[in-house]
Amino acid sequence: MLQTNNPNMGANYVRILKDAVPTSSLVYLGVYADQGQQEYINYLRSLATQFELSLAAVEDGQYLNRNEQFLRRTLQAIKSNTHLENVEQLAKQAGSHYLKTSEELQVNYRKFEIEDALENAEKIGQLCNAKITFQDPQLPKFKQNKFPTSKEYLHSLAQNGLAKRFKGQIPERYQKRLDYELKVINEMGFDDYFLIVWDVMNFAHSVHITTGPGRGSAAGSLVSYALRITEVDPLEYNLLFERFLNPARQQMPDIDLDIPDNRRDEVIKYMFEKYGMNHAAQILTFGTLAAKQVLKDVCRVFGLNKVETYRWLDAIPHAKGKITLAEAYQKSKELQLLVNTNTFSKILFATAEHLENLPRHYSIHAAGLVITDDSLAEIVGLQAGPLGIPVTQQTKLNVESLGLLKIDFLGLRNLTILGNIIAALKSEGVEIDPNQIPLNDQETLALFQRGDTDAVFQFESDGIKRVLEQLHPDSFEDIVAVNALYRPGPMNNIGHFINRKHGKERVQYPDPSLKKILGPTYGVLVYQEQVMQTAQVLAGFSLGEADLLRRAMSKKNADVIQKEREKFIQGAVKLGRRKEVAEQVYDYIAQFANYGFNRSHAVAYSKIAFWLAYFKVHYPGAFYLSLLNSNIGNRNKIAQYLMQAQEAGIKTLPPDIENSQADFSLENGKILVGLKAIRGLRSDLLKQILEIKRPIKSMTDFLWKIDNNLLSADAIANLIKAGAFDRLAPNRNELLKINKDLVESVKMAGSNLSLFETLEPKIEEEKMPTAAEKSAMEVEAMGFSTGINPIIAVQKYARKYNAKRLQAFESNEQGIAVGKLMRIKQITTKKGDNMAFAVFSDSSGDKDFTIFPQVWKKVEENLKIGDIYLLQVKTQSDRFSPTKTQFLLSNARKVNFKD
Repeated sequence: MLQTNNPNMGANYVRILKDAVPTSSLVYLGVYADQGQQEYINYLRSLATQFELSLAAVEDGQYLNRNEQFLRRTLQAIKSNTHLENVEQLAKQAGSHYLKTSEELQVNYRKFEIEDALENAEKIGQLCNAKITFQDPQLPKFKQNKFPTSKEYLHSLAQNGLAKRFKGQIPERYQKRLDYELKVINEMGFDDYFLIVWDVMNFAHSVHITTGPGRGSAAGSLVSYALRITEVDPLEYNLLFERFLNPARQQMPDIDLDIPDNRRDEVIKYMFEKYGMNHAAQILTFGTLAAKQVLKDVCRVFGLNKVETYRWLDAIPHAKGKITLAEAYQKSKELQLLVNTNTFSKILFATAEHLENLPRHYSIHAAGLVITDDSLAEIVGLQAGPLGIPVTQQTKLNVESLGLLKIDFLGLRNLTILGNIIAALKSEGVEIDPNQIPLNDQETLALFQRGDTDAVFQFESDGIKRVLEQLHPDSFEDIVAVNALYRPGPMNNIGHFINRKHGKERVQYPDPSLKKILGPTYGVLVYQEQVMQTAQVLAGFSLGEADLLRRAMSKKNADVIQKEREKFIQGAVKLGRRKEVAEQVYDYIAQFANYGFNRSHAVAYSKIAFWLAYFKVHYPGAFYLSLLNSNIGNRNKIAQYLMQAQEAGIKTLPPDIENSQADFSLENGKILVGLKAIRGLRSDLLKQILEIKRPIKSMTDFLWKIDNNLLSADAIANLIKAGAFDRLAPNRNELLKINKDLVESVKMAGSNLSLFETLEPKIEEEKMPTAAEKSAMEVEAMGFSTGINPIIAVQKYARKYNAKRLQAFESNEQGIAVGKLMRIKQITTKKGDNMAFAVFSDSSGDKDFTIFPQVWKKVEENLKIGDIYLLQVKTQSDRFSPTKTQFLLSNARKVNFKD
């Protein structure tokens, strides 16, 4: 604004600024002493004289050290998606916009005879007194007029809610637990918190949103169960309230709410409408430049092509959890060779290391929302998010430090699937409340026993399926245990758990008094709650004290652990235990406490898994319908789930122009493909197809009902190939032959029927397409086929070879599988030999295969896309990702259906 080429504009601006500030002594003109700024500095001097103002130094600091100019340029190039030229030369250049020492500033400002600007800057600094207050949580008051206090309202809701759970007859132990929890909640000042969470869950239930049964330690609260915040009875499952809310630890309770991902926006909208835009906001989060991301970005900015970039990325070794570039360099010889290739490579890697972990971009936290009584703008900086919704300019941890109440609303895809299953069954006249599903249903348990858990929440991986097959769970408790054990750390105990269950290993307890606690898990410490109960029973800890012990162990705080050890042993001895037994037990729980899983969470999430498995067994049509609709756009998944539906005995029908909806739907127990699955249908064309008057008597009748500007021969061809007109005219070949002419005739005729009769092409007899040809047409139009998949037909054939599903193979294994060839690509090695990469598919999904030159010579001429083969499979650990399995083809023989 203060431009030397327009002095009047600068003067006018200073005049406005000075008039706006009552005390003119607080108005300064900022000046920056730098080469090339002499004319500008002289201009500022003249303005200062004209308006009787002083100059103040305002340094343009852009980085800490002069050699960081190149890093800033690289960051700017990452942001603007541009390249840097002459990298080696740029990297040598020192910058001037660094944070200078006071001595350097004195020298610079003395050159321009404006030393007083430095003194004025110091005066301004001394006048500044910004104080950020960090405080305990400031809970908003829940507004209600039914009771004088929040305490009374919460007590009434909880008492009535629990009475409803037990049809008016609350057992004594439940009443005692409820009274205890309400007392603790009130004493800790969290009555309003529970009312706020109850209110939003009550809204969700009122609009038939399928909420989760619970998440995290909140499932250990009977108050949460009484309020229908959770659907897990904590006494039935021996869950601990203190794991959730500990009176010995003044900390906010943390109730995270699982919402179907397709209805989360409704809940967020409700919160903003209830509390207002001035009192609610979503939370900012930063995406950072992690090791691979920063390396990829720097490679791009330095001008490397994709092949060169992926050579760098592939040199980063696979690791569990996060790996830094420094760690990668120590572990990877390939990376060391790349870095030390030349000066350019050294600069590239050093730049990436310096930029690692800096913020790359910001986005909105996937779940968090803050609410407050006071205006949020007075507490935290805000910015406008999508649709104008306010977003905090502080991240999750910072808003908590400021005392703001944060609630997480997590969008869970599996709840969307569950809700859609329930809705589909309701449309068929079957109403099922998931909470009434018996958790001892034998058919559902049998599904877990055979590892048939594709699309079953948290039980979908190949590894956990194998654990299920080996364990053979015969109770819901076993399923909860598998869910808790199949994680890094506790995974090492799975073998003991399985062997002890089946009597192959003796069940042992560190002390007989722990049998009741560890008995359900065969002496294996699985849950965090077991650590707490052990401390309570053996050493006389209160559950609050036991929770502090658990937290200390999980955080590996050596000093605290030692103090707790002494306290534990003293308590155990006081209760009559021998000191050596107490020491042995403490060391045992200390060993496993860091790996123990939250039982409350395991129970709640295992419920979702059991519900989905129950529907898969008893209502496969609705189950697969929901899966298909949740994967529209993912052709591979749709093909996989259609095949599995057919395996389950569900017939699948191609789209029908008369009866199909936009999504997949059920028609007399059969799955009818939705029109959205067809490629090339514009949204406005799809909308009109669904709205036009029924019945549709013929393809011509259909075309007449569609607006001319929406008619496209290509789109109509895809409808034909998909089978949408089969009910009206079963010969797709005949319709395809006249399609273009028919569409043009309808367009040219407009509303002139007599003209159309003149132009209408005559249908000529064509050969009816075979089942295989129809299948190929459907794959072309939709990416999948609704016909009976030939793979299913050869399952019986494959059994005599002990064929396995592709997903069942582990690393370093050999075996037989049956697969359909989906894709194949031949390449030439550096030695000039031909080899190939192929994708084979069965009902468990797709697998990438490597076919080395020696095998490729044998099978090359026999492999044809779309055919089904008996595969000789060999697997090994992927050298770039050791946790992944690489599939190698040893041989392939085309399946002869006459066999």
